[in-house]
Amino acid sequence: MSTYSVDPGSPDEPYLAFWRERHLCTLTTLRADGSPHVVPVGVTYDPEARLARVITNRTSRKVSHVLAAGPEGARVAVCQVDGRRWATLEGRARVSAVPERVREAENRYAERYRRMPAENPSRVVIEIEVERALGRG
Repeated sequence: MSTYSVDPGSPDEPYLAFWRERHLCTLTTLRADGSPHVVPVGVTYDPEARLARVITNRTSRKVSHVLAAGPEGARVAVCQVDGRRWATLEGRARVSAVPERVREAENRYAERYRRMPAENPSRVVIEIEVERALGRG
């Protein structure tokens, strides 16, 4: 098993298959003092759009960390682990409350996690423009 870099827009099938499996993930954002804030999340990965998506409440700390970075977006990472297999996606995150974008994220979440998320009028989506993909598996 070796660690390898993946083309985030065209991952190999084993890497993509791992992102289709149902796994809890982590999202790492940075606080104002530069320290990492790591929380469990559900993540979906859309290599064609080079996007990873996290649905969440607009009042969450992760959202405030991303918004604090300004219009350029925040540097973040999402990761999932299953035994010795792991995969990380890194990139710039931005928050969207656009209903169509939130709905797309909810539908992708439902597909990966096999359940539609509960109704939440305060839901937003953190969209991560994936710049780097790494893994081991």
